[in-house]
Amino acid sequence: MAAPAMSTTHASSPASETPILSVRDLVVRYRTSNKGHVDAVRGVSFDLYPNQSLALVGESGCGKTTLGLGLLRLLPRLGSVPSGSIDYTDGQGKHVDVLKLNRQALRRWRWEEGAMVFQGAMNAFNPVLKIGEQMGDTIKAHADGRKPSQQEITDRSSEMLRGVRLEPKRVLDSYPHELSGGMRQRILIAMALLLDPRLLVLDEPTTALDILTQRAIVDVLAELRAERGFAMIFITHDLSLAAELADRVATMYAGRIIETGSVRDIFNDAHHPYTAGLINAVPPVRGELPTLASIPGSPPSLAKLPTGCAFRDRCQYAVDACATTDPPLDLIEERPLGLSHTAACLRWQDVHSSREVVGADV
Repeated sequence: MAAPAMSTTHASSPASETPILSVRDLVVRYRTSNKGHVDAVRGVSFDLYPNQSLALVGESGCGKTTLGLGLLRLLPRLGSVPSGSIDYTDGQGKHVDVLKLNRQALRRWRWEEGAMVFQGAMNAFNPVLKIGEQMGDTIKAHADGRKPSQQEITDRSSEMLRGVRLEPKRVLDSYPHELSGGMRQRILIAMALLLDPRLLVLDEPTTALDILTQRAIVDVLAELRAERGFAMIFITHDLSLAAELADRVATMYAGRIIETGSVRDIFNDAHHPYTAGLINAVPPVRGELPTLASIPGSPPSLAKLPTGCAFRDRCQYAVDACATTDPPLDLIEERPLGLSHTAACLRWQDVHSSREVVGADV
């Protein structure tokens, strides 16, 4: 990696028909002390194209965070990827098999090509080091043996902090506990983008923040993405944030992706009962407040999934065949650049939901 001052943005890159990330049949497995192996992600496949934003939505425990960690090989010690592939294409068109990178190559790939913003901002920082030191350590670790000057480090760190609407002079000389939660979250975003990665994974970046701070984070992400042109995977349970930040939405349930489509497709015409249930539980932005319909029951245990469709016990559309068939993603409408609408449901033709979700320009 060259000196930080030499890093460039990707906003001017032309649209490409080659995915920046191609995931196929990915399985993420955890070892447990009393239940053997548990597959938290089951056969997930998707493509992410340059400059696109994909929102992963679903209830807690559906596998969203595990998928994000698996993509960057940041799984805890008990996690593994027994099967599947993660193919990354860099800016020169070179394909990288992420699962086959050795330790040194993986360390270099992270941050330079793919970076992650974690949910717990306070836990992501070293509490005894000032922000400036932590940003400097990141730059030094990826300097390819070259020793960047302190001025280069300060200039690059300051540039990124200004990009997330923070005053560098105050922030760089502060410890994490001296800053608010919203400031820490924005600093995490700035640190993730220090080396201009082409792929950014964000795990619930607005959780536990007040609504005004959430608004600031959303605006910052939209501005940075427009300016720097990175592809983004946005993990969230907040449908309004998904509607505002994403080009595409993928609904996850019991470790699988069960519906994909553009924001317009998902919020105007959801075809999986689970996706429709999530949308119907969100208040509309106009008109009278209807009776909100929550999804009955709870998600199944990943250690003991039912036969057939994992959602059938909670589904009003379930038929006898759902008890024996776990349907694959069925093509509803084909579109280019990964924007096809698909749903994994035997009765997707009978399902429809439309709700004006905040932020969804539909």
